[in-house]
Amino acid sequence: MGIGAAALASILNDGLFAGVSKKRTFPNFKPKARRVIYLFQSGGPAQMDLFDHKPKLQDLRATELPDSIRRGQRLTGMTATQDSFPVAPSIFPFARHGQSGALVSELLPHTANIADELCFIKTMHTEAINHDPAITFFQTGAQLAGRPSLGSWLSYGLGSANADLPTSVALVSGDGGQPLYDRLWGSGFLPTQFQGVKFRSVGDPVLFLSNPPGMDSSTRRRLLDDLARLNQLNLDDYGDPEIATRIAQYELAYRMQTSVPELTDISKEPQNLFELYGPDSNKPGTFAANCLLARRLAERGVRFIQLFHRGWDQHAALPKSIAKQCADTDQASAALILDLKQRGLLDDTLVVWGGEFGRTVYCQGQLTKDDYGRDHHPRCFTVWLAGAGISKGLSYGETDDYSYNIAKDPVHVHDLQATLLHCLGIDHKRLTYKFQGRDFRLTDVSGEVVTPILS
Repeated sequence: MGIGAAALASILNDGLFAGVSKKRTFPNFKPKARRVIYLFQSGGPAQMDLFDHKPKLQDLRATELPDSIRRGQRLTGMTATQDSFPVAPSIFPFARHGQSGALVSELLPHTANIADELCFIKTMHTEAINHDPAITFFQTGAQLAGRPSLGSWLSYGLGSANADLPTSVALVSGDGGQPLYDRLWGSGFLPTQFQGVKFRSVGDPVLFLSNPPGMDSSTRRRLLDDLARLNQLNLDDYGDPEIATRIAQYELAYRMQTSVPELTDISKEPQNLFELYGPDSNKPGTFAANCLLARRLAERGVRFIQLFHRGWDQHAALPKSIAKQCADTDQASAALILDLKQRGLLDDTLVVWGGEFGRTVYCQGQLTKDDYGRDHHPRCFTVWLAGAGISKGLSYGETDDYSYNIAKDPVHVHDLQATLLHCLGIDHKRLTYKFQGRDFRLTDVSGEVVTPILS
C-alpha cells in the first residue's frame, strides 16, 4: 500500500494510474509490427523532384498551368497574387531502380539502392495547406492543437515495452524551417503519462537527467522517496490520476538516469556503421546521428520513435536547397533500413518517410532555366514505407501528368494513420478515449486501411 507498491504497480501495469478505467484490449489481432520509426520531413518535400516523375512536363515548361488542372484550388498567400502560374519541370534526371523498377531522382542515390525494400504511396493528400495545421494533422489526426499525438495513442493502447525508457521519443534536426512544438509529441487530453519525450542533442539528452551538483544517487533516491510520500498523501485525499502519473514519471526519470546515457553513448558502435550512416552520423543533432539513435531506441523496445528534419520548405531556390536536404538525409535514411534489416529488426519495425504536404508544379516567383520555387500543395504528394506489414517494391497510386491531382487510388492522412495502427495490430475504430462526453480516436470519424499495400 506504500510508495514502493505504487512504483511497482506503475511498472507492471502502465495503465493503472492513467485514468484508464477499462482493461486493455490491444492489440486486437496479431500485429506484424511492434514499433514505428517515423522520419518526418518537415516543410513539404517536392514530390515531382524526388519520386513522382513527370517527363511530359519538359515540353510544357513555362506554359501556364491550365485552369482545368488547377480547378480553382485554394492557394496560399504566397502565390495567390501571382498573375502567372508557369509550369516548372524538375531539372533532376530520374532512373529506374531494382527489380521493381521504381523511378527515383538522382538526388536520392542511396534511397534508390533500397527501392525494392520500399512501398511508395504517390497519392497522399491532406486537408491542410499551411505548415502548422498540416503537421499537426499528420501527428494528431486533427488540424487544431489539443489532440494526442500518434506516439501517445500507441503508448495508451499498447503500453511500454521497456520500463526504463519512454514509450515515445522525439528527435529534431535540420537548420531553420518551421517551428516544431512539443504538442506534436504531447498527450493532448490523454493522461500525461502517455506523452512523448524529446531528446536533446546538447547537454543532458533529457532535461534535469543528471543529479544536481553535490547530490549523489543515494541522496537522490531518498529525495524521490520523500517526494513520493507527499504525492501519495495528495493522491489519497483527492484521487487525481495525474498525481499517480507524477509518481510513476519520477520513477521512470530515476531509471532513465542509467538507461539514457547508455543509450546515447554511440562510441562503441563499429566504424563501418558510421560509414554506413554517413560522415555526420557521429555528430549529435544531425539527421544521420538521429537515425543511428533511432535504431538503438528500436532495439531497446521503444514503441514510437519520431524524427523531425526541418528545411524542406523551398519556396525559392529549390534546386540548390533540395539538393542540400537530400545530401543531409538520403544516406542515413537508407542506412537505417539496411541496419534494421541486417539485425532482423525490420521484420517487426515499420518505417515511414514523408512530410506534411507536397509542392506545386507551377513556379513560385521567377522561373529561370536552372532555378525555380514551389508553393505548398496538399492535393497529392509521396511518402514511402518499409518494414513490418508492408509490401516491398510497390508503387501505389497515380497522379495526373502535372503531379497536381490524383488520378487513381487516393490515400488520405487518416487512411495512412489507420494503416499504421493496423500493422501494429490495432483496429483504428476501437482505439478511443472518452473526453468531454465524446469518444475520440486518432482517425476521428474517417480512415480506411490501405489493404493493397499490406504484405
